[in-house]
Amino acid sequence: MGLSKRGKKCCIDYRYKGRRIRETVSESKAVADAALKKRLTQIAEDRFLDKKKEKLITLEDFAKLYMKNYSRPNKLSFSRDQICINHLLGHFKGQYLTEINVFDVEDYKRIRLQKVKPPTVNHELKCLKAMLNKAMEWGIIDEYPLSRIKLLRTENKRIRFLELEEIERLMAACEGNIAAIVTLALHTGMRRGEILALKWRDVDFNHKLITLLRTKNGEKREIVMNDIVYNTLFAHPRNKRSQYVFSYKNGKQIRDIRGSFEKALKKAGITDFRFHDLRHTFASQLVMAGIDLMTVQELMGHKSYLMTLRYAHLSPSHKKAAVDRYCEIMDTFWTHCHNCQKNKNIPNSENTSGARALTD
Repeated sequence: MGLSKRGKKCCIDYRYKGRRIRETVSESKAVADAALKKRLTQIAEDRFLDKKKEKLITLEDFAKLYMKNYSRPNKLSFSRDQICINHLLGHFKGQYLTEINVFDVEDYKRIRLQKVKPPTVNHELKCLKAMLNKAMEWGIIDEYPLSRIKLLRTENKRIRFLELEEIERLMAACEGNIAAIVTLALHTGMRRGEILALKWRDVDFNHKLITLLRTKNGEKREIVMNDIVYNTLFAHPRNKRSQYVFSYKNGKQIRDIRGSFEKALKKAGITDFRFHDLRHTFASQLVMAGIDLMTVQELMGHKSYLMTLRYAHLSPSHKKAAVDRYCEIMDTFWTHCHNCQKNKNIPNSENTSGARALTD
């Protein structure tokens, strides 16, 4: 509790029934000090009129609103949000949104780092900040102090992909829906959420195209089906109760494949591998097959070329092809210059100096 400055304005900071309240009062420190004393007296005498009382909401209650009204309708990664929220509630459950402060978050970071790696903690912090931002947008809170929270430094350069022999083992271990799902991931680079959200109306067998209307970067993307993808989808049974390509018998969309995918990985003897790494496998195998990076960018749906550059080192011929092409261009010029000198009656000393100049 106390006084603070925000730009030219003075702010007062106090608590009422466990909730932290901050007000911007005046440019005068004396006026702000008087306002703070007045608030504290009102609270002590039970005369304080809490204008925000009806907007008090705990993190767990707001998380339900966030998932229902925002995350599920708008995000392909909503299941990841729910996982993050479950971990956040293990620490912040019972706290009002306005009570979550910087110290609490730093404590959360310290505790979580004992169990998981920094990138996981960062995902959870981003989820918390996204929820509090949405709470501000919806008028539930006026502000929150977590904008000062810094994410953990990470070395997030992991590119895990399958070799051809591992792909063969994995496909042999997959059955039913998971076999078709893994096939799509390996041959199109589609994300898990994109595959599970795929509807039959998005599959054009006549033109061998899959149209993704909802992608991570918000843009429509068209995917060309190769023969393996075409035959896989054409042979895949259709559920008359569902519009989704991958659904349960009752017609509901399949949302969770973790169990069946991990079972297939174990059967295939593949370790340290996530479903998203199938997307890395698609890109990596393209590059190692000699496909240029610009084409890989387009096939992956990367908005930034920098994302695709992560795979450049996987092509041993990438740099060699560039210098070989340069050599072809220079060879014509180089041969022409050399022949011109040979045709002239130039003394050996001059020939030598000329060669030295060209070498330099």
